Amino acid sequence: MLTLQALILGIVQGLTELLPISSSAHLFIIPWIFNWNSIPNWFDVALHFGTLLAIGLFFFKDWVKLIKGGYQYVRGNKNLDGKLFWYIVIATIPGGLIGALLDKYGQEFLTKPVIIAIALIIMGVILYYVDKNSKSEIKYKDLTLKQTFLIGISQVLAFIPGVSRSGVTMTMGRFLGLTRAAAARFSFLLSAPIVLGAVILKLKDFTFNFPFIVGVLASFIVGILVIKFLLEYLRKGSFKVFAVYRVVLGVIVLLLAIII
Repeated sequence: MLTLQALILGIVQGLTELLPISSSAHLFIIPWIFNWNSIPNWFDVALHFGTLLAIGLFFFKDWVKLIKGGYQYVRGNKNLDGKLFWYIVIATIPGGLIGALLDKYGQEFLTKPVIIAIALIIMGVILYYVDKNSKSEIKYKDLTLKQTFLIGISQVLAFIPGVSRSGVTMTMGRFLGLTRAAAARFSFLLSAPIVLGAVILKLKDFTFNFPFIVGVLASFIVGILVIKFLLEYLRKGSFKVFAVYRVVLGVIVLLLAIII
């Protein structure tokens, strides 16, 4: 794998993992189009490590409060941060278990251009419709256990390339009445445990060479910028632009799959 390829894929990961447009789709499509056959299978997980670091750094104070609150909660101090911490833990379990099974048995079938294209288009239409027709009433700290569980279990669909983890969790959040910024914020926090688990499982396969460092660093830096951009943008903007992009990209991939 060339350093330039690692840089490009790292930038792409940083842009697409944290926007609701599917990093897995983009990390498949780009090597597919340019016939990059030298990209190792574990490299996408390595790039996810970069965006995981971005989430960890950007929300460092939030995670300190959540973890501290979670410890205090089991000690009898029923605080809001502790409740949210355990809600995230509970919401992570079904997505992690079912996702691990799909990752083991379904990836060969799911990583096909036509499947990815259809997933991009369908999820784009759903995101647009839900975002347009949902109320914006709930902040992420006001979530109930039922709501966090529904958002968490929706992550199962993210193991279909083209669906997008952030896309499906933000969509479910909007469906349940979260504000756009709250849906994005909670989506980022909720994604961290599953991504961390995937990184730990694949760690033994990593090759810690220069392209690895470049790719992870690029995804980390771009990820920080994208988180900041999206949270500010969603204060007044909607998910429409991302939904339209998904549909357009899906149609292009579908056409390429037919032509190539």
